[in-house]
Amino acid sequence: MARRVSRIPALNLAWLILLLLIFLFSTFMISSCSSPLKKIPRLRILQRPINYRNHSTSVAAHQRLRSFYYDQTLDHFNYQPGSYATFQQRYMVGFRHWRGAHAAAPMFVYLGAEESLDESVGSIGFLTDNAPRFGALMVYIEHRYYGRSIPSRPNLEDVCNATSLGYLNSAQALADYAEIILHLKRNLSAEASPVIVIGGSYGGMLAAWFRLKYPHIAVGALASSAPLLYFDGITPTDGFHSVVTKNFREVSESCYNTIKQSWSEIDRIAVDQDNGLDILTEKFQICEPLEDGDELELKDYLELTYVTASQYDDPPTYPVKQFCNSIDSAAARGNNIIDQIASAVNVTRRRKNNNDQCLDLTSELRQSDDPSDGWNWLWQACTEILMPIGRQTNETMFPAEPFDMNSYTEMCNNLYHGARPRPHWITTYYGGHHIRRTLERFASNIIFSNGLRDPFSVAGVLTNISPSIVAVTTMQGSHCLDILPARKDEPRWLVVQRNIEVGIISGWIRNYYRDLRIFSFEK
Repeated sequence: MARRVSRIPALNLAWLILLLLIFLFSTFMISSCSSPLKKIPRLRILQRPINYRNHSTSVAAHQRLRSFYYDQTLDHFNYQPGSYATFQQRYMVGFRHWRGAHAAAPMFVYLGAEESLDESVGSIGFLTDNAPRFGALMVYIEHRYYGRSIPSRPNLEDVCNATSLGYLNSAQALADYAEIILHLKRNLSAEASPVIVIGGSYGGMLAAWFRLKYPHIAVGALASSAPLLYFDGITPTDGFHSVVTKNFREVSESCYNTIKQSWSEIDRIAVDQDNGLDILTEKFQICEPLEDGDELELKDYLELTYVTASQYDDPPTYPVKQFCNSIDSAAARGNNIIDQIASAVNVTRRRKNNNDQCLDLTSELRQSDDPSDGWNWLWQACTEILMPIGRQTNETMFPAEPFDMNSYTEMCNNLYHGARPRPHWITTYYGGHHIRRTLERFASNIIFSNGLRDPFSVAGVLTNISPSIVAVTTMQGSHCLDILPARKDEPRWLVVQRNIEVGIISGWIRNYYRDLRIFSFEK
């Protein structure tokens, strides 16, 4: 059985959204390539606009990190002369707690995902919280093509160029990590130091895959909220939205029913009612008046709101509960369905945006950071990281929007001038089908941690596979919550989850040192 911690008393957009992944849902309007796509989903660990967390201790640690740049090989898997080109890949190192190479002290290595390290290091608490206990070196490595680790481009238009993005994939990223870790160990004379890799969401998949592909470099991996089974038909396409629906329904049956009924009400008002778009503009306090067809954008925003609240349903605020409380309070005042939804949306928006007086739909559906990062993630989703998320029926609280592989392929082909998705490649290269049988025989030392309120947990490893491939789940946990900075006010079940993970890692390191002594003696 998996180690489950519970509270002790207790894209589709059918085919236009690529995938509702990872870590933060953030989007931006596309203008530089011809495409009907209006939203670019991103996989991130943290969703600051929905649920702000105090990361003061991690930010202070960030200020003590030293930044370095490594001359990274552009193409690890090709020996043509052009493949030996290099680019500057950024990584950061924290030496403060490291007991040193003479003690073979461990290295905790955070594997960056589809965002800048500037965002990651202030949000990842697992390293800063546990490095003192282990005397560990803290290392953060930026993923190629993100942040400052981008191969040279003459201009932003190259984000649409499949040739310039051809070196962006997970296998190249794992090889990058391997080179930098070995480079560090050589430079620090720390060849005997054990390495533990840590990642969340897409980075969690990378951590697990790194342990599988490079077991001679990392002795273990903590893969937080890693949906590595959402590929190639392993997980039902509607699994993600089914968990979102379950979360809302568990909090309030009436809230769930209101949301489920609201989609047709929005359509009815927008299409059938005189001045319907003006009515919706006023009720949702939208900055710019809605025009014909803009109700689709409003529904996109509402879906994003519900999904994000569910994915990052963190203590102590629990956004799903807050949202449903607002809906139910409006219902108690006798408001109709749309007024209930609008009331909850407006309260939530003002809470997160410092009392903004109106809803800027364009701003909410636009990415706030470097747009090239969004295009790079879209490239990955259009090639190998293809998660067929859709809704075959209307059994969730969302309208039915089936995943359509043909439309998805056509969209990617138009975006990247000939690029085609490879839906079977992830399971071919890393595995996934029959994962229990495979990992039990051929793998070791991986923690798969999941909060079951995270919609991506439906595609996670939720049961123990072997004594050293362990699933640590929490009934009330959310996306990547366990690797964020510890807080004084966090619930007991989260403390227990983290303690279990730290205990497992301690065991890995003890076993490593035992083996190190045995092998040294045999020499």
